[in-house]
Amino acid sequence: MARIEYYDDPHAPQPNSLVVAASAVVTDAGGRLLLQRRLDNNQWALPGGAMDMGDSLPGTAVREVKEETGLDVVITGLVGTYTDPRHVIAYSDGEVRRQFNVCFTARVVGGALAISEESTELRFVAPEDLDSLPMHHTQRLRIGHFLERRATPYLG
Repeated sequence: MARIEYYDDPHAPQPNSLVVAASAVVTDAGGRLLLQRRLDNNQWALPGGAMDMGDSLPGTAVREVKEETGLDVVITGLVGTYTDPRHVIAYSDGEVRRQFNVCFTARVVGGALAISEESTELRFVAPEDLDSLPMHHTQRLRIGHFLERRATPYLG
């Protein structure tokens, strides 16, 4: 299923669903960030996804990292909350989503990198190499807040 992300676009379709989701900034010992190249839009992104009814938000981030990358992680902190109504995601099945995302920090405790059916590539990326990757504005915002080493989480 393909998807198109819109940001502050007056031509974006109107949302027909609101989805609670979690994502995670996972880093290695060298400070590189784990990113996946998404199959549905060919852009780089943090691992993450929608919360299931039986999940907590931190649990969602842990599950999604495992499903999308093969790595086991533990949550170590909070980057922020991302609820901007100008961000709309349209899927080829007709869903037009407004997403409420909570972005965590996480550390690897096991597993092995494995590409999932949702991605075409996984890579730990050095912060100085991020600008060269195709990535949606909202992903860059979360990563930027992480890299700022903010004293308090972003609330937006």
